[in-house]
Amino acid sequence: MNVPELRWRGVMRLGLVQMALGAVVVLATSTLNRVMVVELALPALLPGCLLALHYAVQVSRPRMGHGSDGSRRRSPWILGGMAVLAGGGVLAAVATAWMGSAPLAGMLLAAVAFVLIGLGVAAAGTSLLALLASRVSPQRRAGAATTVWTMMIAGFVVTAGGAGAFLDPYSPQRLVMVSLVVSALALLLAFVALWGLEDAVPAASQVPATPQPPFRAALREVWREPQARRFTFFVFVSMVAFSAQDLILEPFAGAVFGYTPGASTQLAGVQHGGTLAGMLLAALAGRHGFGSLRQWVIGGCIASGAALIGLAAAGRIGMGWPLAANVFLLGTATGAFSIAAIGSMMRLAGEGRSGTEGLRLGVWGAAQAVAFAAGGLVGTGASDLARWLLADVGHAYALVFLFEAVLFLGAAQLAAGVEPATRAAATPLRRRVALSGVANGRPGAPS
Repeated sequence: MNVPELRWRGVMRLGLVQMALGAVVVLATSTLNRVMVVELALPALLPGCLLALHYAVQVSRPRMGHGSDGSRRRSPWILGGMAVLAGGGVLAAVATAWMGSAPLAGMLLAAVAFVLIGLGVAAAGTSLLALLASRVSPQRRAGAATTVWTMMIAGFVVTAGGAGAFLDPYSPQRLVMVSLVVSALALLLAFVALWGLEDAVPAASQVPATPQPPFRAALREVWREPQARRFTFFVFVSMVAFSAQDLILEPFAGAVFGYTPGASTQLAGVQHGGTLAGMLLAALAGRHGFGSLRQWVIGGCIASGAALIGLAAAGRIGMGWPLAANVFLLGTATGAFSIAAIGSMMRLAGEGRSGTEGLRLGVWGAAQAVAFAAGGLVGTGASDLARWLLADVGHAYALVFLFEAVLFLGAAQLAAGVEPATRAAATPLRRRVALSGVANGRPGAPS
């Protein structure tokens, strides 16, 4: 059954939704983490456990994707997920402020909030990507995914920078107010962007071409495919390496370099700005045929490991180290790596049986979520252990960053076996990851 294609205007509207999603998530994953560890002097393992909980809940992604596969429209799944996410974001800020006077009650409320955040991300994020994979032509999928991801990172950058400016001087009341405003604006943006997006398509064309099998049967069918299974393993290992540094960067900046909550939040914005630059770099290079998917994945992992080695040096040297530049380079490396992985993911999602895009993306999203949970626990737990064993906090963080660099180098070695070199060389990156028209400032057409 032919389904009308989603044009670039529709892709940009979905990018606005992804931007709204990123705006809420960045406060929970960076700012609240910093406040718990530095301002409230709580163990770094606490935000690590909360983030692990929110990722653990996202094992529901395959079920969410399968549910949206069987629906006439995916927009209700996306908007419903955004509403749950926004509510969870505000509740998490309230819980963090409450920890200052009632730690146990605040922690219990935070656990509820992060469960809501995880469910919201699972429903909205999986359904949004499934809509892209099912309604964008094969030659445009990678470019569409790149556009959407770029806009999400832009949401990270704008929110981290803007929220950081409004958070100083810090107070619990100010934290809750900033979170409330960000969540309300994000939900409004998502609602406006989705309004009428699928209404123009006849309802009959939105029904899957074949009846949907039961969830477990469909999941077994996807898992039996060697290519989908191998990609799942690669996503898991690479995302453990990717996420292990995420929760300790802001506490590191506060403890070793004396950054305030606003300054460390803005540092997170610098990192996300680097990620955006890396994504654009990879997309432009791919458009001109510079490098294959395999080369960008491996190169991005190696460069990320090198940047983490630089952060380890920063932990030993201290104030004289160019921390912001180092963090920007780390973001650039991970951004380039992410684009190559996204291109492969969108291609694989569209190659299977029609009507299973949401389930496939849900499986890979669940692998990523479990990896992020493990990475967060590894990063925060290792930092707590190192700080307990070593008197110098900078040296303790240096050991953790070195460990994470080793993980990235291991991920690069694994990436070399995900796609054979001969096939990778025959398929240039520009065919899979093309942010068309970046050079002249417009979304453009596929290459």
